[in-house]
Amino acid sequence: MPARRSAPRATGVRTPKQRAGAAAEDAAERHLCASGCRVLARNARYREGELDLVVRERDVVVFVEVRLRASERYGGALASVDVYKQKRLARAAQRWLAEHYGERWPACRFDVVTVDGSGTIDWIRDAFAT
Repeated sequence: MPARRSAPRATGVRTPKQRAGAAAEDAAERHLCASGCRVLARNARYREGELDLVVRERDVVVFVEVRLRASERYGGALASVDVYKQKRLARAAQRWLAEHYGERWPACRFDVVTVDGSGTIDWIRDAFAT
């Protein structure tokens, strides 16, 4: 029987990119809370993907993808949430909803909050609607 490999241990040391991403999530969370949302979860990780923020806005559960981009090169922050990423987020959201609500899911939607290099926040509601 082959030896089982264990996952590398977290050292607690975060890269500058990870610290910047966490700061963007903090800023997005403050912005959403100031707009009347209530945070239900943050960084919910599943095999399917990670949900940056899960908030409740009135009677709607909102899955929020936070994107930080220093520049608009390559289409900017919103363009970085491609169809593949949307599918991963949808599968992770289904897992989260099943875990927290069982079979009776509330109304929900997917939003994107972008944070640019200067700290400007843009909240795009129902970002995946076609």
